[in-house]
Amino acid sequence: MNAAVLSPDGPLLGASKPELMAWAESQHQPAYRGQQLHQWLYQKGIHSLTEITVFPQQWRNSLESVAVGRSQIQARHPSPDGTVKYLLKLADGLVIETVGIPTAKRLTVCVSAQVGCPMACDFCATGKGGFSRNLARHEIVDQVLTVQADFGERVSHVVLMGMGEPLLNLEAVLEAVQCLNQDVGIGQRNITISTVGVPGQIKRLASFTLQVTLAVSLHAPDQALRVELIPSAKHYPLNQLIQDCRDYVQKTGRRVSFEYTVLAGVNDSPAQALALAQLLKGFQSHVNLIPYNPIQDASYRRPSPHQLQTFLNILHQAGLAASIRRSRGLERDAACGQLRGQYSG
Repeated sequence: MNAAVLSPDGPLLGASKPELMAWAESQHQPAYRGQQLHQWLYQKGIHSLTEITVFPQQWRNSLESVAVGRSQIQARHPSPDGTVKYLLKLADGLVIETVGIPTAKRLTVCVSAQVGCPMACDFCATGKGGFSRNLARHEIVDQVLTVQADFGERVSHVVLMGMGEPLLNLEAVLEAVQCLNQDVGIGQRNITISTVGVPGQIKRLASFTLQVTLAVSLHAPDQALRVELIPSAKHYPLNQLIQDCRDYVQKTGRRVSFEYTVLAGVNDSPAQALALAQLLKGFQSHVNLIPYNPIQDASYRRPSPHQLQTFLNILHQAGLAASIRRSRGLERDAACGQLRGQYSG
């Protein structure tokens, strides 16, 4: 994975220490100024270079127009369980969603990879909101630093499960992962990249042999139902997707997580649980059952606790590692895309 080249007039956030040292030298400053800039970007979380008090005053004044690449918090919606959903305004005026999810031992940030999403999954608020563009590396990294600053504690885990399809923006995602790992200091094993499946991209991701977790949004145990729920699945047969996941495990040594949004009366029957177990048997994986978060413009329903538990028990009896993901922030439009929809609609 090659480092991105720092554009002379592009945002500085996302750049590595060597890139920032080279940038400082291009400004006719000693290289160590780039090291100082690196510290102020990633440890102090500055929004403007004029905040860097260790820089000479005259030079600092001349840097006022240099873009750091930070967003603005347009809305902040906390939930009683401590989860906070943010609407962030980007430099071009577009908005994205980010979520901070605290527990007793960690702070996780759910990060967006695109403005909107082109995949148009039938039960997803983001997909129903359309697609605008990919995010750049600095816009992905910024989300983590924004949540970190707002919570006043170090982010330990990052999941690229927010708005958008990360594997359709793989280059910027990989650059951001490299920055989050090497510059922000988050271990690769604590970073998850989610996908509904893009032909060829899981194999490409595997070629980098990263230690990140791959999470595949499955949502159905058969191709026909999957195409109903995820229109793009018609271009990526389920058997091929699963084979690519098996190859990913073999190449990287990392298990694959399968995200399965449970929709009452749609994909939650015992027969479908057995079919899912048959589909995933025989390789390192973990199934996250996610009870559906209702959204407007979709008639799907949240399953009952009994339905969920029965489904989980069948997976366990078949020998699969599986768990139910506890919903966080349900009171605050937890389904990704809902908050953005309120503000843009």
